[in-house]
Formats: sequence, structure tokens, C-alpha cells
Amino acid sequence: MPAGLVISAPASGVGKTTLTLALARAWRNHGLNVQCFKSGPDYIDPAFHAAATGRASVNVDSWAMDHATIGHLVSRGADADVVLAEGSMGLFDGVAARGVSGTGATADIAELLGWPVVLVIDPSGQAQTAAAIAAGLRDYSPGVRLAGVVLNRVASSRHEDLVRRALHDAGIAVFGALPRHAEISLPKRHLGLVQAEEQAEIGKLIEEAARFVAEHVEIDAVLQSAASWSPQPAANGLNVTPPGQRIALARDAAFSFVYPHMLEAWRAAGAEITTFSPLADEAPDASADVCWLPGGYPELHAGRIAANARFHSGLRAFAETRPVHGECGGYMVLGAGLTDADGVRHDMTGLLGLETSFAKRRMHLGYRLAALAEPMPGHRAGARLRGHEFHYSTILAQPDTPLAVVHDATGAVIAETGSRRGNTTGTFFHLIAEDR
Repeated sequence: MPAGLVISAPASGVGKTTLTLALARAWRNHGLNVQCFKSGPDYIDPAFHAAATGRASVNVDSWAMDHATIGHLVSRGADADVVLAEGSMGLFDGVAARGVSGTGATADIAELLGWPVVLVIDPSGQAQTAAAIAAGLRDYSPGVRLAGVVLNRVASSRHEDLVRRALHDAGIAVFGALPRHAEISLPKRHLGLVQAEEQAEIGKLIEEAARFVAEHVEIDAVLQSAASWSPQPAANGLNVTPPGQRIALARDAAFSFVYPHMLEAWRAAGAEITTFSPLADEAPDASADVCWLPGGYPELHAGRIAANARFHSGLRAFAETRPVHGECGGYMVLGAGLTDADGVRHDMTGLLGLETSFAKRRMHLGYRLAALAEPMPGHRAGARLRGHEFHYSTILAQPDTPLAVVHDATGAVIAETGSRRGNTTGTFFHLIAEDR
């Protein structure tokens, strides 16, 4: 029977991902089968989980997914020895309005699955106050159980002793304390961590993190704090309709942000996926019946994408007779032009009239609920889609037929409606699920 545990923290940026990867690899090195999940809409971390465990990781999201979908996804951990769910942001951080089964907070997943929480606490600039924060998180909701804490970035043995004493007095277990260690710092860029597939040394970095954490953390005690968990077979699978029978999927360093559970659901429904690289000047498979351009970092490769004539002509020819859809970065590439951070405009494929600028940076972040006014691949007009938007690009022009009426998690209508022109559609949000 697997044991389940949630890794969370009071806030972002304190070391959740590093601890999750280190524990997963350390336990794997001891012969255990480890399954990871990511709570929330972050589409980058699952690839790191897979690198650490050798098993595919997926997102579970209480705002976008119902209980049946979450149950179906976590049931893949039934044959594991230990299952780790890495949280997003702080433990109770979600949106103000409840979604399908919660607010998107990590605490929702911990309560739903009955898994205790290990908190990563960074006590930089404080001492006993760290214990007050941990105690507040422990007592905030009776449905969430705290197993203990791991201290990260402690400044000295004296600093560690002060924090440990305060946590002991508060009745909170301390599994270990990590001094600062630059060698296990994961590189970042504007949308989060640099992707796992872009880091040639990721295996060595995870191995060093596992060694370092095993040296400073009682990993056996952490494992013993996990809750025995008997996954229940889900009555229903994922409520996802493939966009086509044979899908040409753009896949390279500029087009990589797609939720793993979506690809799995397409394949489970009988769809075939072929990949092509716009950066390598490849066109979509001519035998496919739909083309899908996911998000990624086209703004970092805009000049190269603009110069790749075979990609442009092949995609335009494809769109004359078959549907093409783009999400976020893919949507931007389907537009007429993209202005990079230096203010240089690059011609994109021109299948839509969208003009975007990365020079005028403004963060767009949050859950999205879209009611389709027009059909898009895999979804009829009138369908209600749940997704998440995260980018820094500004819309300069969005002249085509709006694809949807899009609301944020508070119910406010937003300007990023997506677009449709002929067989081409695009959205700024990344699709997570369709309302049942």
C-alpha cells in the first residue's frame, strides 16, 4: 500500500521543488518506487519530477478538476511505495472564488487525499517567528494535518538551534535543517524554472540534491510520517475530447508548455500524436487532421521562428483544409507579428491578425473559465473550458472573431478572448479540463 505526503510551504520560492526532487531521488536510490504529482497549474515541474523518479508526473488542480478527475489521475500511484504531491505557492493560497472542487490551494489536495503535509520553512531574517508561522499553518484548518517541517537556508548552527527550540515548544517535529548550498539551486527565467529538458546536467543536480538532503534531513522519519493510502478506482476517467484522431504537436524549446494529463487523455481516447519542431524549420505532419501549437518561449526565439520559411508555408498550407490551434505562445506565433524584449518586431505565421509585444511587459496570471462562442478543435461552441494563463506579453491588436467569453476566477470578464479566423483558433489560456 503506498504512503502519501504533500510538500508545501508558507510561500513560493522557499525550496519546495528542490526538496521534492531530493526526497524522490533519495528514496528511489534506496529501492523505493516513487510517484510525484504537482498540485496546481504549474506545467514545468512535472518534467523535473519525471527526471527524479523515472515515472511520469501530472498536475492535480482543485479549481479546474472535479474529484473524479483528481482520483483518476492520482490512481497511477497505486503501484508506488510512496507518493509525493508538490504544492504551489503557500499551503492555503488559492483564488477567492471556489472552482470545481476547491480554490486551487495545495491544502485542498492534502485534505481531499488525506495526506499529511511537510512544510519547507525558510527562516532567513527570523528565528522563533518561524515557529509561529508553522503553528499558524498547522492550526488554520482542521482538515489539514501537519507532519513536520524541514528548515531551508539556515544561517548557522546557533540560528538552527533557536528555530528548532521554538518549533519543539510548539509541538512541531523538525525533520532536518539545510544550510545554504548554491550547487543545488535550479536556474530560473521569467515564467519559472528553466525547463528540465533544457538542462543537460539535471540528473547530476538532482543527485547532488538527494545526497545533500539525505545528509541533513531524516528521510526515514519523513517517510514514516506519510499516510497509508488506498487509492480508489475512479468511476470516470478524464473528461477530455481529443482535438483530432491524428494530432501534429509542435514540440521543442519554444513550444513545450502542455499539461501531461492532456496528452495522456488524448492518447487514452485513441488519438495519435506526431511531433514537429518549428525551431528546426519543420512543418506539421501532412497526414495529421489537426495541428496544435502549445505555449512556451517563442519570444526568446522570435527571429529564428520568423526566418523559418518551411515551417511558415507548411503551417499555412495545413490550415487551408484542417484546424490549427495555439495556446499562449503558440497563439502568438499564429498571429501577424511578435515584438521581442528589445522592441524588434518579427513576422509570425499570419494565420491570425494578433499582434503581441514582449517589450511592453505586463504579467497576466490566473485561472480562466471560457465559454466558447466559436468551436475549437475538440470542443463545440458553448462548451465551458477551464484553464490557466501566465505570460508577460501585451496584446497590441486582436482583430479576429473572438473565440470565447473569458472570465477570471472572480467572474470578471477579461480582454484575452482568444481568436478565430477560418480553420485557425487560439487562446492565451492553457486548457486543463472541460466542465462535465
